[in-house]
Amino acid sequence: MSSRVQPLIVGAGPAGVRAAETLVKAGLKPCVVDEAPACGGQIYRQRLVDDGRSVEALYGSEASKAGRLYAAFAALSDQIDYRPEALVWNVSDGTADIAVRGEHRRVPYDGLILATGATDRVLPIPGWTLPGVFTLGGAQIALKAQGCAIGEKVVFVGSGPLLYLVAWQYACAGVEVLAVLDAAPRAARVGLIRAALLAPDIVARGLRFALALRLRGTRLWSGISDVRIEGEGRVSAISWDHRGERHQLPCDAVGYGLGLRSETQLADLAGCMMHFEARDRAFLPIREIGGRSSVPGVYLAGDGAGIAGADAAELGGERAALALLEDRGLAYDEARARNLDRRLSRIFRLRDALEAAFPFPAWWAQRIEDQTLVCRCEEIDAGTMRSAVRDFQLTELNRMKAVTRVGMGRCQGRICAAAAAELLALEAGRDVDAVGRFRSQAPVKPLPLTLGPSCEAAE
Repeated sequence: MSSRVQPLIVGAGPAGVRAAETLVKAGLKPCVVDEAPACGGQIYRQRLVDDGRSVEALYGSEASKAGRLYAAFAALSDQIDYRPEALVWNVSDGTADIAVRGEHRRVPYDGLILATGATDRVLPIPGWTLPGVFTLGGAQIALKAQGCAIGEKVVFVGSGPLLYLVAWQYACAGVEVLAVLDAAPRAARVGLIRAALLAPDIVARGLRFALALRLRGTRLWSGISDVRIEGEGRVSAISWDHRGERHQLPCDAVGYGLGLRSETQLADLAGCMMHFEARDRAFLPIREIGGRSSVPGVYLAGDGAGIAGADAAELGGERAALALLEDRGLAYDEARARNLDRRLSRIFRLRDALEAAFPFPAWWAQRIEDQTLVCRCEEIDAGTMRSAVRDFQLTELNRMKAVTRVGMGRCQGRICAAAAAELLALEAGRDVDAVGRFRSQAPVKPLPLTLGPSCEAAE
């Protein structure tokens, strides 16, 4: 066992679990910190209580992968320092600040693997703050972890493969899924042909989801725009444009999301260089061979450095751990590392093809109404932001933050940053990469006030 300070893995999803497994095999005892009460991440999120559902009922075709991941992590229980229900809210100079059940721990680390995952990308639309509106990820959590649905007559709207997966999961759970409203035009589906050449099983599974929904009576729409969620006090209907015609559908809940957004705040605080990824329309940490970041000793794995899915996360977590071992001068499997690089490269090409099939909805920023809230925390609407851009000749996102307070609330811009950047870019007549990004600040997520006086340093 090495006498050096233990490596730290942030996240116990597919990437974090495989990273921990690889380090343990090499004789290290990593510290694994995760916000959830059990491993699995978002994709393989475990139930809070046993409600009688089988793993197959929860995860469908992915049940075997979930089972293998749980078993692998359980086998590590006495070989890792596992801290569930804990939040890493800051990292700097080889030390992590961790909130654990009302206490603050300061933990030194030698080697940091960030497997922080992703969350929904939400671009505000009229009515998105009504009770009964959930992100796609939130709807998934309710179903997987709590065994409940967000409504009885549900519409799912947005774009991306997750849209159809969540809709199918709800339909299988017996919920009446009235419609799936996809912002991607039907013509973009040609991208699925390229994706099918790279991963025919994944594309076939998605097509099965769509077919199963149709057979259950769910209406599937492509190329929708100008979505409005309606209701007084709660969702009662959703309306949208399609080929110049307005449509409306009564419902009692809406699941909404436009793809996923990488959680990059800790990478930013760790000093990792960022670059604008046009595919994701976001600034991401630079990820080099083996998951290495621009900061020595800091490694990136999974969707936190670029959306690629659960399979890529498992491979990326293992690969980042192998890079850490190599950089420490420890024995590692070079052939395995090369194999992982090849497999990851193929998955990243698949991701490019899927992005072409589900492109970003360019109409959103042009058509958002002035009275629509963009920053829920500070209650800043689109009209206020547009006026600020004109009045103060704003061209940079942090300057807009200073003028309007957008992004200054509890979420630190995690929810509104993408929308704010799109609006600013359009109003200022610039490309979205030119307006920059919010600078990350600690804490990356809200902390309970009780953390203040109970700060302890970990040994």
